[in-house]
Amino acid sequence: MEYIWDKGEAFSKDIMDCYPEPKPAATTIATLLKRIQDKGFISYKLFGNSRQYYPLISKEDYFSNHVNGIIKNFFGDSALQFASFFAKTSDLSAAELEDLKKIIDQEIKKKKP
Repeated sequence: MEYIWDKGEAFSKDIMDCYPEPKPAATTIATLLKRIQDKGFISYKLFGNSRQYYPLISKEDYFSNHVNGIIKNFFGDSALQFASFFAKTSDLSAAELEDLKKIIDQEIKKKKP
């Protein structure tokens, strides 16, 4: 997905070429692309026998859906519990926590009438 998001579209050969040696088998790449397609994250255009894949979901939407799923499934649908857990258990520096606080303060200002 990263490669397809970065390029906007890609043939399976292009995707295989982005892997380091030893490269995965073409059938492995094809299986992964099929699974990602079945989940509705990508589609493709046919060019003869070749498929050019492109994303159907943005990277931001993809990660937002996954984070929301984590919050729902592991934190009782409480973003506050998730944020508390994240702040306490991640290895953020004081400066990073200050940056996070600034982001939260900005979001609070946006939501106030």
